[in-house]
Amino acid sequence: MTDRDELRVRKALQGMDFPADRDQLLDYATDRSAGQRTVEALRALPAGSYGSVDEVEQAVPQSPESRL
Repeated sequence: MTDRDELRVRKALQGMDFPADRDQLLDYATDRSAGQRTVEALRALPAGSYGSVDEVEQAVPQSPESRL
């Protein structure tokens, strides 16, 4: 994940109530009209619960767009 990707994820999840699982994160970001790269980065998250946006950033693989 690049610095720009981190900013995108942070922006897409701004105001999100944590803890949240991957599906909740995806739904929230999609409802906020997150871009394709952001959604793909969130789809690449391992299943599980995340306690903060910092945990989400740490869990996103470094190159999620390569999974397209």
